[in-house]
Amino acid sequence: MTLRTHVCIKTISLIAALCASTFAFAGDPVTDAMVTANAPYRMALYKTNGISQTEALQAVTQARQAWNQFSLQYAAKPAAPYDRDAAFAKSVAAVSAVYEKALAEVNANDIKLAHDTLEAVRDITAEMRQRNQVVVFSDHMNAYHSQMETMMSQGHTALSQPKGLLHMTAQTGALSYLAKQLGLQASENLSKNPEFTSLMNAVNQSVSQLEAAVLNQDVAATKEAISKLKGPYSKLFAKFG
Repeated sequence: MTLRTHVCIKTISLIAALCASTFAFAGDPVTDAMVTANAPYRMALYKTNGISQTEALQAVTQARQAWNQFSLQYAAKPAAPYDRDAAFAKSVAAVSAVYEKALAEVNANDIKLAHDTLEAVRDITAEMRQRNQVVVFSDHMNAYHSQMETMMSQGHTALSQPKGLLHMTAQTGALSYLAKQLGLQASENLSKNPEFTSLMNAVNQSVSQLEAAVLNQDVAATKEAISKLKGPYSKLFAKFG
């Protein structure tokens, strides 16, 4: 399987998982508690993407405390729909282990490594929800993030290959679709929040600039637009993801 094929399959799988399945939406106490614990987690990701060890340590410590509270309350006996999930407790423990590892890395002043380590929390908790047919707004944020990261890590290489712009046009289409889903899947409270609207507009603008660059078949502008995707997304994620 080629790298291009793998990327396309991954993108299709993300879209299918969010749109073609019969997922329930949040409303159960376990999911609500997981969403609550996600707020300090987002801040931990944000702070470990910076340079301050003190701020990173405080943020990761708070995120770990929030997850520990979640674990104490639900790991042994979760409510429906997670009560029939045989792997639930194992996943909760896996998240706890990620926090312990990240905390040790921050204490060693390896903040970037801690950031990379913390990314696993996003994957584990998303898998927990998916196993139990639950989807929340964060899952749509995660889908966009995955496609964005793929384009950022592989875009420059793809553009240097034959038909690279055509390939990036297809990838940009997937990113654009996922960006639109962020707006469509946002709750009414989010949609009416001026700060959310402003940050969402910035994400859409970054995608529109990328779309314009690939449609103009401008390699340099496409590379520049790809490099400007992360900033608007990071701000939206830190506050509302």
